Amino acid sequence: MKLIVGLGNPGIEYQFTPHNMGFLAVDRIAEQYGVRVNNRHCRALTGKAMIADHEVLLAKPETYMNLSGMSVRELVQEHEIDPARDLIVIYDELDLPLGAIRIRQRGSSAGHNGMESIIGALGCDEFVRMRLGIAPDHPVKDGARYVLGQFRKSQEAAVVEELDKAAEAVKVILVEGVAKAMSLYNRRPEPPEEKGS
Repeated sequence: MKLIVGLGNPGIEYQFTPHNMGFLAVDRIAEQYGVRVNNRHCRALTGKAMIADHEVLLAKPETYMNLSGMSVRELVQEHEIDPARDLIVIYDELDLPLGAIRIRQRGSSAGHNGMESIIGALGCDEFVRMRLGIAPDHPVKDGARYVLGQFRKSQEAAVVEELDKAAEAVKVILVEGVAKAMSLYNRRPEPPEEKGS
């Protein structure tokens, strides 16, 4: 079984915020495969899907971002998941522009509290992670405030496009492997076309 974890904060007030891109990506995957992520299990909302002949457990930890590792560790133990082979964690990245995706097979948390918690709880950093860019096209003075505020109306189309891309990338990872997904998706997004050109 593959475990796909999206990171975020539970609660309606956080639902459409940049910090909840991981949750939103899991919701998009679930929607595409006609499943609901509403089963409370191991301190997470979970749902099972079949994606390209792989049995997949989708999970959204309900522990709040900074304690995500508690839930992920329980899920990994309960389902005998080998993190290096069968775990994908999806989360937001303020250092990437909205629309960009970066996939890696291992690495540090780079200061992301949710990832810090997971690496600490699992005692390893050998698992696939997908970072979803959330940086707007204007300077952000207060990053903490930005990530917990609602997306602007003008950002919605880019968010939807990025979530679709994330769902596609997950399928590529499952079917063709991480290296293929990295070659396809670890690129800068195309700049918007100039009006009138």
